[in-house]
Amino acid sequence: MNIGISHLRAFVAVLDSGSFSLAAVELGISQSAVSHSVATLERSLGAPVFVRGSRVRLTALGEQILAHSRQVVEGYGAIRDLASRHGGRPSGTVRIAAPPTACQGVLPQLLHRWRHEFPLVQIVVLEGDDAEVESWLGEGAVELAVLVDQPPGTGLLLTTDDFHALLASDHPLAEEVEIDVVDLDDDPLVVSTSGCEEYVRRIYRLAHRPLRRCHRVRDMETLLTMVRSGIGVSVVPGLTSAMLDHRLVMVPLRQRVSRTLTLTGPIGRGWQTAARILVDSCRQVPLQPVPEHRGLPIPVAKGPTDRREAMVRYEAG
Repeated sequence: MNIGISHLRAFVAVLDSGSFSLAAVELGISQSAVSHSVATLERSLGAPVFVRGSRVRLTALGEQILAHSRQVVEGYGAIRDLASRHGGRPSGTVRIAAPPTACQGVLPQLLHRWRHEFPLVQIVVLEGDDAEVESWLGEGAVELAVLVDQPPGTGLLLTTDDFHALLASDHPLAEEVEIDVVDLDDDPLVVSTSGCEEYVRRIYRLAHRPLRRCHRVRDMETLLTMVRSGIGVSVVPGLTSAMLDHRLVMVPLRQRVSRTLTLTGPIGRGWQTAARILVDSCRQVPLQPVPEHRGLPIPVAKGPTDRREAMVRYEAG
């Protein structure tokens, strides 16, 4: 049976990225090389591992070999990590999942720092909502993730993020130093369902008011557009300030509710060596705060809700 590490790496990469083309980007090889590796694997096994279509799916055989393939690929990566540490310069690919506000508000600083400190490490960012990010880390699809409200001692605490009212810059309350969430009752409320809704409910409980009927949207860009257009107001995390332009403003709320963001690796199993080195490198240097309340948007990966279509490679050097 002629099965090599390159065949298994291609198999796992196609599954995790969702397509042969994205797997090629992740592995840094041509799409034809990925296709050839998977085809060789299938010939060696005597049966297909993928059902080809608009989105690749595992066959029954693919399901059976997946866990074993991941173990082999992770083991190979661990050996490479040990070799790179022995040589004094970590290398390899580290995939990091984070929610949109973290992609805008904290990852640019980290990526800039790592690019200069660890030029041989390639970093791939995947953007998803809070639940998606946590599931990708648990599934082993990423090596690091920015998680919300983790227990103390889990990974590296990046920041504590207060929630604010989000208003159009010409809103009557836009110049206030602080407002009560009840003061927003005259405007329709736009709420993000991608991790923010429970915090908004908590804020309304502190105000002794039920959460009123509201527009519910998944994508933060949709929420910003609706508020910018005067359709309504919103309550969002402070890191959203990295995504604002001059037509939007954030105002602190009297009802203080915050979340924590933690950079961590998998819980309950070993960390990739390069991932641990990246996290440890940041423990001594705190993040700089995001510019207060206003600022030009920072470019970030955009795409459909499927994280496999929202992947961007940050190349070193």
